[in-house]
Amino acid sequence: MRQTTDTSSCLQGRTALVTGGARGLGAGMAQALAAAGAAVMIGDLLETEGRQMADLLRETGARAAFVHLDVTDEAHWLAAVANTHSQLGGFDILINNAGVEETALLTELDPEALRRMLDVNVLGTALGLKHALRAMRPGGLAGQGGAVVNVASVAATIAFPGIAGYSATKSAVDRLTRVAAMESGRLGHGVRVNAIYPGLVPTNMGQKLAADVVDAGLFLSVDAAVGAIVQQTPLGRLGTVADMADAVVFLCSDAARFITGAGLPVDGGMGM
Repeated sequence: MRQTTDTSSCLQGRTALVTGGARGLGAGMAQALAAAGAAVMIGDLLETEGRQMADLLRETGARAAFVHLDVTDEAHWLAAVANTHSQLGGFDILINNAGVEETALLTELDPEALRRMLDVNVLGTALGLKHALRAMRPGGLAGQGGAVVNVASVAATIAFPGIAGYSATKSAVDRLTRVAAMESGRLGHGVRVNAIYPGLVPTNMGQKLAADVVDAGLFLSVDAAVGAIVQQTPLGRLGTVADMADAVVFLCSDAARFITGAGLPVDGGMGM
């Protein structure tokens, strides 16, 4: 288990669906939510890893399950929300974490790679918002309000070479977050919608990004690429999974009860 700040039982009695929860940031967020008392549904395309993560959470005493979820498929969303509610007894937290990153200079942009990022990062987030708001609002399947946290990226706030397409999709996540928060508030859905902007974390995706910018000729080595990112970060280090997970727990908790439509940088100051 990754270590996170002690949040005791601040999410006791709540039920979360975490997309892309089988590994990386999503797995760390699922662990932190469970440690804070929430029941957790792992939603992912990775069947084996997803079921293993749900098993791991149950071994700690948490209530957890796995659902096969392609975030670009509306039918999958309908099933994921229904299964979360029926298996875990509620649905009042959604962590829209699933995402993909394809590095390319603009002069070498692959249309199919960009379409994939648009599908997963933008459409996937939008469908998550749609079905979370429908289920959590009064009269919905769960009907008790709740919280949504979208996972954007520091890439939405800085100009880093080689990630134009990814930056564009994560900027779209920022706008989706703010409009969803406004609609939820105006329509009385009782759902707070916020986003976090993670800095670089050495997960599989983060390590791949560092290698890809080297392959694109932007840096001489992975160490040089990572060093450049650390140099741009006032706190002088890369982020950790726990850094991101603790921020998510905070935004889902009552400590953030008057926060909606916000984008929280969790990037060591890199994007300021």
